[in-house]
Amino acid sequence: MTHHPPEPDKRFLEVFITFLQLGFTSFGGPIAHLGFFQTVFVQQKRWISAEAYAELVALCQFIPGPASSQVGFGIGLQRAGVAGALAAWVGFTLPSALLMLLLGVTLVNLDLSAYQGLIQGLKITAVAVVCWALWNMAKSLTPDYRRRSIALLAAGVALILPGIFGQLGALLLGVLLAPWLVKTTTLATDQAGLQIPISTSLAVTAAVLFSSGLLLLPLLAIYTQDSSLLISDAMYRAGALVFGGGHVVLPLLHAETVSTGLINANDFLAGYGVAQAMPGPLFSFAAFIGAHTGGALMALVALVAIFLPGCLLLIAILPVWQKLRRHHWLRQALGGVNAAVVGLLAAALYDPVITAGIHQWQDALLALVLLGLLATGRIPVWLLVPLGALAGYTLL
Repeated sequence: MTHHPPEPDKRFLEVFITFLQLGFTSFGGPIAHLGFFQTVFVQQKRWISAEAYAELVALCQFIPGPASSQVGFGIGLQRAGVAGALAAWVGFTLPSALLMLLLGVTLVNLDLSAYQGLIQGLKITAVAVVCWALWNMAKSLTPDYRRRSIALLAAGVALILPGIFGQLGALLLGVLLAPWLVKTTTLATDQAGLQIPISTSLAVTAAVLFSSGLLLLPLLAIYTQDSSLLISDAMYRAGALVFGGGHVVLPLLHAETVSTGLINANDFLAGYGVAQAMPGPLFSFAAFIGAHTGGALMALVALVAIFLPGCLLLIAILPVWQKLRRHHWLRQALGGVNAAVVGLLAAALYDPVITAGIHQWQDALLALVLLGLLATGRIPVWLLVPLGALAGYTLL
């Protein structure tokens, strides 16, 4: 019997439900999120090929903004167009955003000490998920010793250099080594790579909106001194100018909110501490700041403002990227970059995933059990997460 793809509206709902499940269960930060995405969308649902996924991850590493949310946005865009991209963002962000909004409005100070076992179980689950993602990405993206050597060197660079310098340095190393270590005959076909249809008019509109936000919001905020514009300006610049995800954005948000008196330092740090224990993107911390300064509506303004520039930039760049990638030299460079992405994931598996999640032999044993469950292919990620959390709460 012929298989027919879902209708557009069904695809939209399918994208939303899948990302909502991930929004509730994707603990562990941006690197762990990429592991969850790889397991769900490449291995289980097959919405995107391994080559296209690695290419999307590499592209989102090169541009500013929350990388894991941009990757999710891109997957939704490929699956169900702009509506699918919005469904992916809303589904993935909604659970953590609502929790941070509630915290910001009520100023509830949660005592997490009673739930250390549960939190430890979630960290160990992230170890298993990232291990499984690394294994599967390595099989498809580093099939020969030349590209494995790129991955190994990239992992070393990522571990030695701090933060974003390590990430960009590893990707640059992949580009530089590609002419010598990547054979063009082993590269994937163009059809296997990233194929997200974006019209020229939509890409130009996104580029204009992205630039307008950077140029006009500061002027409007200074001129009007309106609190919503001040928050929008601070959040938009944070989302537009910061590489490396949620942890890297902390100093800029602190300078824009605490130093300007929008929120006091103790509340800022308390909210950020709770955000570490939330699933989904760490950029949802913006909802806490917005809610604390102006209620639920301000939380929505802050949330949209911090995510918007990264999404606009991805839409603006995709058509250019997809045209350039057809050239021989760029296709060869992509082979090196994809291998470097494997190295980046390997480095992140060690630090911070393993260093934060594995402290004793019981932790390692639980991680191996969870990894074995994933390898069977019978346990979905959304079920693996509560199992890991329950095991940590009960046994650790």
